[in-house]
Amino acid sequence: MDALPAYVSIVFILTTFATVGFLVYSIKSVGIELLPSRILIFVLPLWIFFQAALALGGFYQETATFPPRIFSFGVLPALLLIIVYFVFFRDTFVGRLPLEILTFLHIVRIPVEIVLYWLFLGGQVPELMTFEGRNFDIVSGILAPVVFFAAFRGGETKRGLLIAFNVVGLVLLANIVGTAIVSLPSPIQMAAFDQPNRAVRFFPYIWLPTIVVPIVFFAHLSSLWKLIRWPDN
Repeated sequence: MDALPAYVSIVFILTTFATVGFLVYSIKSVGIELLPSRILIFVLPLWIFFQAALALGGFYQETATFPPRIFSFGVLPALLLIIVYFVFFRDTFVGRLPLEILTFLHIVRIPVEIVLYWLFLGGQVPELMTFEGRNFDIVSGILAPVVFFAAFRGGETKRGLLIAFNVVGLVLLANIVGTAIVSLPSPIQMAAFDQPNRAVRFFPYIWLPTIVVPIVFFAHLSSLWKLIRWPDN
């Protein structure tokens, strides 16, 4: 990882904080005094530093464990938190998040895909994880500002357009997540043995599966819940 240019890490760190910033802005729009808002504001910085500490300490360098540590200690807790919010706070919090911010948030997928391409050139991820391979997630990032301006023009929310955007975005996200899993050095690796997905086991790229992807996933689910549950909002 030391051979990578410094700008790769810098761009990714800034992208991660931009993603978190979009989420925090959404939380503030709902109301910082609410319990679910306070929980997230408290948990987010702790989770960011915890994942950085694990990666810097070499915890994720062990590749023989099953399930992979990156799943057990990184991805799974984030998914469980999302489930908790949809079970207990779906109406009081999730349904009140602003669609505008949840939609524009996906623009962060553009720099993420650029960083993945740089990581491929540096030998840290396989080509199939980039837009030159099987990863088309950059489309979501490009469409985000277009959909944002088209869906909220004229004071009327284009519900069908937003639903389509979020469904397509989830499919593209699932595609790259699945590709990343099968190319990760682990007992379940099934692809990219010559140049596996090494980067996400190191700082700052550990933040991709543990911070950025969960927030993007949460934004899609929250948008769809709001659009389906309250179609007139």
